[in-house]
Amino acid sequence: MDLTAVPGINVLTGHPILTEVVGPDLSGFRSASAFASWLGLCPDNEKSGGKVLSVRTRKVNSRAALAFRLAANTLHRNKSWLGDYYRRMRAKPGAPKAITAAAHKLARIVYLLLTTHQPYDHSIYAKYQQQSRARATAKLKKQAIFLGFQFVPMHATPAAH
Repeated sequence: MDLTAVPGINVLTGHPILTEVVGPDLSGFRSASAFASWLGLCPDNEKSGGKVLSVRTRKVNSRAALAFRLAANTLHRNKSWLGDYYRRMRAKPGAPKAITAAAHKLARIVYLLLTTHQPYDHSIYAKYQQQSRARATAKLKKQAIFLGFQFVPMHATPAAH
């Protein structure tokens, strides 16, 4: 299984993931959510009397979780849909939460790859990138009309040399 095909994961981050989880066998986890929770990449909602007291992530001493966070941090300049996701999350709640959210996505992808024994296929996730761009375009169009402007998309033109 080639984990380095996943954006953000290279040999130095893939090795701790496999060694900390005891190889490519993830049968000890019932789902990708359970795997991400074990890594401490999910919110740990503390409730008392039906009231949410805290939604922070648990503190864990896992080298795999650290590797996922490092891989997520490298997505800042990545051109894939994961890079777009990281930049969107970074613009909203900030960098620390964006790193955790992207690391959570990476953990779910790695879980899927290791349990199904299929290679990473970028074309599956390309539709998510197209959907997010379509949502952004629709939002910009709506804002332009609200402000009294006409929305005219520019088409890419070849650069003059």
